[in-house]
Order: sequence, then structure tokens, then C-alpha cells
Amino acid sequence: DDSFETKVKEATNFAYVDPVDGSTASKQGILFVFADGSRIIFRLSGTGSSGATIRMYIEKYEPEPAKQLEDAQIALKPFIDLALSVSKLVEFTGRTAPTVIT
Repeated sequence: DDSFETKVKEATNFAYVDPVDGSTASKQGILFVFADGSRIIFRLSGTGSSGATIRMYIEKYEPEPAKQLEDAQIALKPFIDLALSVSKLVEFTGRTAPTVIT
């Protein structure tokens, strides 16, 4: 979408590096990195594909200190809307709201 506030810089498999032992778990999900440093990550949590939880992580880079205290749901809304549109989670799951927000 040309009207979105930032552009995708990279789309790749998400890998997790354990901060304790340095081990890497690869192919843990899908990672979108934006030009401003913001990120969207989709990953499955749980064992197997049946009954697994779909986790969606949204991180937005905000350089302006005054805006860093804005309510997260408001600040992240453009990225949340984009992530839901791209993933089609509502269409695939039938859920219109998350079960957990952290």
C-alpha cells in the first residue's frame, strides 16, 4: 500500500537466538522488517499444528519521546491493521479480536 507510513525493507523467516546459551532456533515464523525499524512477526506457538496458537508481534519504532507514551493500541493500530490484512487471520480463524494482548 503506497499510503502506508513506512515500507517493507525485509521479509524473511524469523529466527530466535537464546540470550542465555546463544543457540539459534530457525524457521520460527515470518518476520517483516520495515524501513523505520518497526517489525511484524507471525509465529505458531504450541506443539503441532492442531490447537496451536497464532502469535502476532507488532513493534513500532518511535523516535519522538512525546509519542513514546501514547497508548500502544493507538500507536500500533496502522501496523495491526496491516498485519491483519496481509495475514488474513480473521478470514482463516474467524476471530475478530485477540484472546490475549500483552
